[in-house]
Amino acid sequence: MTSENSNSPVWAQPMPQSQFEFMSKVLSAPSPIGFEAAMSYGIIKPEFESFMPQGWGTHQFKGNASIVFDSHPGRDDLTSVMIVGHADKIRMQVRKIDKDGKVWINTDSFLPTTLIGHEVQVFCQDPAKLGAYKVIKGGTVEALGAIHFSTPAQRTGEQGIKPESIYLELQMHGDDRKAQVEALGLRVGDPILLDRPIKRGVAPDTFFGAYLDNGLGCFSVAEIARTLAAEGLDNVRVLYTIATHEEIGRFGSTQVVGELRPDVLIATDVNHDYEAAPGIGHRNMNPLQMGKGFTVGRGSVSSEYLVQTLDNLCREKGIPMQLDFSGRDMGTDGMAAALAGVDSAAITIGYPIRNMHTSSESAHTGDLLASIEAITELLRHFNTMNDGKGMTRDDLKNSHIRLDNL
Repeated sequence: MTSENSNSPVWAQPMPQSQFEFMSKVLSAPSPIGFEAAMSYGIIKPEFESFMPQGWGTHQFKGNASIVFDSHPGRDDLTSVMIVGHADKIRMQVRKIDKDGKVWINTDSFLPTTLIGHEVQVFCQDPAKLGAYKVIKGGTVEALGAIHFSTPAQRTGEQGIKPESIYLELQMHGDDRKAQVEALGLRVGDPILLDRPIKRGVAPDTFFGAYLDNGLGCFSVAEIARTLAAEGLDNVRVLYTIATHEEIGRFGSTQVVGELRPDVLIATDVNHDYEAAPGIGHRNMNPLQMGKGFTVGRGSVSSEYLVQTLDNLCREKGIPMQLDFSGRDMGTDGMAAALAGVDSAAITIGYPIRNMHTSSESAHTGDLLASIEAITELLRHFNTMNDGKGMTRDDLKNSHIRLDNL
């Protein structure tokens, strides 16, 4: 697709400011694991309701805040395609409030040394209004207090920072520091998020900040739906899905897939810019690069038919794409069907980013826009297969690549 104002494709142009602002809004949603409704219900649901046709439906769930927007509710005769991004963010968590006012925290999926000195947001119940939550800003993550208190081995880099040494600094002082912290409403188990909204980067068409993983996938799902809602696809049922609990086992998408049983599963998630990753040259990783296009994983669980179909479409349309390998586990919500025991053809779409699971994740808007265009084209292709009648389940059943039929 090309812009109305230029002959160059959308992925070769700067992301429009209005679209960037919506992406920023999605990424800023406070949706730590277990509290994903801020993104799924607070941001994505109202956005879908602003453009989705009257006939679309919505699926909500009892055990988690996943949400699915269904283009053809009740049409079990149509081949169904689920596109999923996950709303959950890795978070820190209050472990212990000490007598000196230190709040000892778990670091979850963060490398401890990447957290030190960063500002965070703590979410807790408001003691003045039971049942309501509030946010506390201005705290920082610390470990040593100062370089003067470090060991010689820590100064040389031979010794690192242990996860159990990480604490939240709330600047309390006086003789009753623990009571001061507790008076704020903090309790064991309260979630903590990095306070680092995204910004445009120095290089053209780049941006950086916390939690690109995986608000980007949720943003992509919404943008694909926005385009196709305006066009209307009559021959394929699309399940636009915002899932939860991906970071701790793909639990949200596994539950949703188990309930809705899609025929095709497309996961959208971040991937690594291996070419720029420092110190891993000896691993001989696939040299994926930020700014060179989105990624498509090939592996034991991914559908080679879907990979080939998408590859062919991207070649035909000139959409930049990079092949990746995923071994025996895609590492994304693309595994949900296999984990749920549901018969779905699955694939993972990725965006190569730098500094994953830090406060300064970096990405290229062109990769994101290219992936949105590619998935949109894939769904259009499914809709027009079989002389305009749409893809069937038999097409999928008879699509398996045979290496004895060369």
